[in-house]
Amino acid sequence: MRKVKNAAVYIVLILASLISVFPLYWMIAAATNNSTDILGGKLTIGANLASNLTNLLARQQIGRAFSNSMFYSVILSVLSLLICSIAGYAFEIYHDKAKDVLMSVLLLAMMVPFAATLIPLFKMFTGLHLQSTWIAYVLPTLSTPFLIMMFRQSARSFPTEIIEAARIDGLGELQIFFKIFMPTMKSTYAAAMTVTFMNAWNNYLWPKVIMMDDTSQTMPMLVANLSSGYSIDYGVLMLGVLICSLPTGILFLVLQKSFANGIVGAVKG
Repeated sequence: MRKVKNAAVYIVLILASLISVFPLYWMIAAATNNSTDILGGKLTIGANLASNLTNLLARQQIGRAFSNSMFYSVILSVLSLLICSIAGYAFEIYHDKAKDVLMSVLLLAMMVPFAATLIPLFKMFTGLHLQSTWIAYVLPTLSTPFLIMMFRQSARSFPTEIIEAARIDGLGELQIFFKIFMPTMKSTYAAAMTVTFMNAWNNYLWPKVIMMDDTSQTMPMLVANLSSGYSIDYGVLMLGVLICSLPTGILFLVLQKSFANGIVGAVKG
């Protein structure tokens, strides 16, 4: 009876895995076929990858869009992790009732949709003549309540005895944070890096509004351009989607173990 139960569990898991992987496989297969084959439902690897790549390079400046997305995403991720980790650490280590109230306000801010702040942000950045700059891309999402809460939860599991011992040894507060807290919370930083980079890379609405110059185009904007028009080349479109998906997929595969440990640690904290 136990063997039958285990076999049923494995069958369900295998089916769930195949269903989950199928969209990824279909995207890869579609990137190697032409529009006729894709619309005809062909699910096997085709021979049109080279022609799709040639057409993509001829229609869009994919190199510039890719480098723009990478630059914006890396800058945003690094700065966001630094600011949010310091904030989360301070909320927990220097805890008081006033900070609890402020944290509650920040969490309430998560309920406000970004679209509701889009027009005020646009007027603010255009008034400062920052449109089509990396500063305009980064600032609105530089600090998020989710990341602050995540680092605050992780800081709860950080032993206060270590902090007290470090203070006795003469270390300053910044030294304690950078030399002790940050190395100890590597898994939390990995999880936060994965979430932040993926959100920054896939961001479309705000860059579409504030990046008015063609030289500031990002990968999601490029993919949107491929899907517009009277005649859509689905092979080229799926190749663009595949290229756009590669950095986030690689990052998740590299950091998946640390990502899981970081999320579990934040929840337990």
